[in-house]
Amino acid sequence: MTTQDMLDERYGRTISPRRRWISGILGAVAAVVIGLFAWMIIANTLDDVSAETTGFTVQDAHTVTLAFQVTVPDGRSIACALEAQDESHAVVGWKIVEYPPSELHTRALREDIPTTAEATTGLVNSCWVT
Repeated sequence: MTTQDMLDERYGRTISPRRRWISGILGAVAAVVIGLFAWMIIANTLDDVSAETTGFTVQDAHTVTLAFQVTVPDGRSIACALEAQDESHAVVGWKIVEYPPSELHTRALREDIPTTAEATTGLVNSCWVT
């Protein structure tokens, strides 16, 4: 035994077997927690849908045509909530539309939204996988 080993043993600087077990268990638990967290993040992005309004046209006092683009996971059906708003940003019309699965990752779509008053804008409120 070297002098350094004797000093470590004398002053308690060695790692006991019990402490090694505890460190190993804590390391394993930390790895499991990190793995679960990573899986939750990945699982949430697998069904991620993004929508972007590309334009709108006020047809008359009771109709707005909305053009928009959605990016969807391949082969998944989606639904979107569309809105028409007036100049004070009050909702004057809305519509829920559903689209069947498609092999296209990004789709350009157009929908007419019925309104109760003349709208000044149209937008996609949200889209989700159904």
